[in-house]
Amino acid sequence: MHKEIPKHYDPKNVEHKWYDLWVKKKYFHARVNKEKTPYTIVIPPPNVTAQLHMGHAFNNTIQDILIRYHKKKGYETLWLPGTDHAGIATQSVVERELAKEGKTRHDLGREKFVERVWEWKHKYGSRIIEQLKQLGCALDWDRERFTMDEGLSNAVQEVFVRLYEKGLIYKGLRIVNWDPASATALADDEVDHKEVQGNLYYIRYKFVDSDDYIVVATTRPETLLGDTGVAIAPDDEEKKKYLGKKVIIPFVNRPVEIFADEHVDKEFGTGFVKVTPAHDPNDFEIGQRHNLPNVIMLDKDGRVLHVCQTFSGTEYRDELPIPSFIAGLDRFEARKKIVAELEKMGQLEKVEKHVHAVGHSYRSKVPIEPYLSVQWFVKMKPLAEKALKVVQ
Repeated sequence: MHKEIPKHYDPKNVEHKWYDLWVKKKYFHARVNKEKTPYTIVIPPPNVTAQLHMGHAFNNTIQDILIRYHKKKGYETLWLPGTDHAGIATQSVVERELAKEGKTRHDLGREKFVERVWEWKHKYGSRIIEQLKQLGCALDWDRERFTMDEGLSNAVQEVFVRLYEKGLIYKGLRIVNWDPASATALADDEVDHKEVQGNLYYIRYKFVDSDDYIVVATTRPETLLGDTGVAIAPDDEEKKKYLGKKVIIPFVNRPVEIFADEHVDKEFGTGFVKVTPAHDPNDFEIGQRHNLPNVIMLDKDGRVLHVCQTFSGTEYRDELPIPSFIAGLDRFEARKKIVAELEKMGQLEKVEKHVHAVGHSYRSKVPIEPYLSVQWFVKMKPLAEKALKVVQ
């Protein structure tokens, strides 16, 4: 007697039943087989920051098709599943959850906060695995991995050392995209550039030997504390008479020289550009060309230091003290104080409205801070060349 076929298809029961059978029969399990050509895919591990979205469904469907197609063609297929701890990204979402409770990670302390992160991982990591199973992905669940598994962590360290020994990994002094809220450096593609309504501040820098002055224009007056030079365009005939002369940086009384550099656009602002090598990527390059000192005036929390520090890449040295009325302030509060004080001193010539692009952290959403730091870098060109050959 034949069982009647249901009039309505119930995917919940049907797909779950058959997928469980496939896993139980180990249809997706790969074995070492010298008679077959291996075909493997390591899943781009989903972050445990949240649930899967439509992008994951699309991407994993493509991988699933490739695995099943090659299995039908007689290959020994392996699709390796796993999840990614996602580092700072997971920290950020856990901190947002804490904020809903009116708490910060500092309130919990390091140990308790790490416990909360692991709780989040177990909750969403399990949910992600279940979602992949619901998609019917032909993954080898006997080989499931997490990016912080001990074996994987050891492998990462081993690869790091090997790349370093081959000269493909190196330390370098660079301006990085620093996120003060998350306390981490961000890759360029992790920075969202937004057009914001800001101001262009015109500030008078007096000469060392007279009360005469030049006027520089800047969107970030607070960074003048770290200025180590003033640049003009090489073809600016009107300003060539100032080359070699020195002006005094307000508040820290640092004498800096006026010089010419090709980066300067004589049509922007006044044609005089304040150079802050430790807090602007373009200024850093200018500083490298003219051997300017790197003076740091903010800490990694985005607060003004009490004493400016020069940084050579190997050591910090105290330089000039910063006035107490701005020392310790948040960078944006310091901006307001500095502008107000410049006006009192008669050194703020004018302020103009100015729309410009400001980089924001895609994680914390706060404006990033260009920050001078020693970072590890990977030389991608020799690695990319090998990858391109494989693709071609």
